Amino acid sequence: MTASSYYQSPHWKALKLEALKRDKFRCTVPGCGATRATSRLTVDHIEPRPRGEAEPTDKDVLPNLRTLCKTHDNQVMQNSDGRRRGGGSFTVGGCDEDGFPIDPSHPWRRGR
Repeated sequence: MTASSYYQSPHWKALKLEALKRDKFRCTVPGCGATRATSRLTVDHIEPRPRGEAEPTDKDVLPNLRTLCKTHDNQVMQNSDGRRRGGGSFTVGGCDEDGFPIDPSHPWRRGR
């Protein structure tokens, strides 16, 4: 099994589904509120798993996982040097509970 194939393994798929269910299929960043209906969600390791490790590790446990929307996952994704972007901090804009910008002139608000 290669490192990338871990994410295709039955272990990861089951763990990922548990995390999504626990988080009610919503981004866990306070104030975001993005759901699977409004954003592509991903399950992120809070403490990153070892790079190149193909088998489950002690980082592959439910308490070390969180559901993030694409925006927040991109904000903290690991760089090639293993460090998290933005120091691992999130930026939350002015969005409603569905993840849409509060600003009525924002293009995403048209027709809502």
